[in-house]
Amino acid sequence: MKRKPSLATLRVFMRVAQAGSFSEAARVMNTSQPALSRTIRLLEEDLDVRLFDRDTRNMRLTASGAALLPIVERLAADFDQALLEVENAFSGMQGRVVVGALPSVAADLLPDLILSFRQAYPLVDIVIRDSLSGALYQQMQERQVDFSIITPPDLEKGFVFEHLFWDPCVMVCRSDDAPADASVPWDVFDARPFIAMAPRSSVRLMTDVAMAKAGVSPRPLFECSQLSTLGSLITKGLGASAVPLSTMRLLNSPDISYRRLHDPVIRRSIGLAWIENRTLPPAAIAFKKHVEDLIYRKMPEQDKSIS
Repeated sequence: MKRKPSLATLRVFMRVAQAGSFSEAARVMNTSQPALSRTIRLLEEDLDVRLFDRDTRNMRLTASGAALLPIVERLAADFDQALLEVENAFSGMQGRVVVGALPSVAADLLPDLILSFRQAYPLVDIVIRDSLSGALYQQMQERQVDFSIITPPDLEKGFVFEHLFWDPCVMVCRSDDAPADASVPWDVFDARPFIAMAPRSSVRLMTDVAMAKAGVSPRPLFECSQLSTLGSLITKGLGASAVPLSTMRLLNSPDISYRRLHDPVIRRSIGLAWIENRTLPPAAIAFKKHVEDLIYRKMPEQDKSIS
């Protein structure tokens, strides 16, 4: 073999063999018959074998040409498929997204976001990392997570945060202990045992700030680290608590009701965070845009409060 033929040259051979004539192949390929004949002649010289028997009327594949044709067809199909996969990956139609989310977001918003995204991007694999803010920021820093649906960074540097919606604090209590009003002040906890979250949790920080502003100082009981534990204690009638509204799905009990809290209104920002100056994979960019579009459509209010 004098030279290795290019894929383009092999495609010309394949088109001629499939068409059954030089003139028909030239018409289909929108080229001149002499140019086509020259390409085949050079290919035969490179391979040092005759590929076609031809005379003034007929053209037939030789045994060598017949052996080469299925190989070239397979090569062309494999190349086209590989190129399609690359194009899909570059366009975000195919690939892998690792998205981080707060447990409340992962349980409430994320399933619907993934479901609607998969309808348009069925070839994209989505991996969920549900954890607390600190762990998610660490995983993003270590490039284990592409982006997260999360609260704003506190001490973490080098991140971009894009606000999506406000998540207000609500009172949670047994349904038979729920106040008549849909919205109540924070001093509602003066008359009830208060079940607090763990001291270092973001929810505890929110409630401590609100209590201080309202001049309320209930003695915290139990100090739970898991919302499921909090829900069980409330269901047993051991007290009431205050949590972000988005966490209600995690409590998941028909015996628990919530009421909006005011004086003061305390809410946390939920948004998208990713590493500054990092180019996200195309599939992650597509899913991130889908999250933005869908949440903005579902929450058109001025402050985009979760409802």
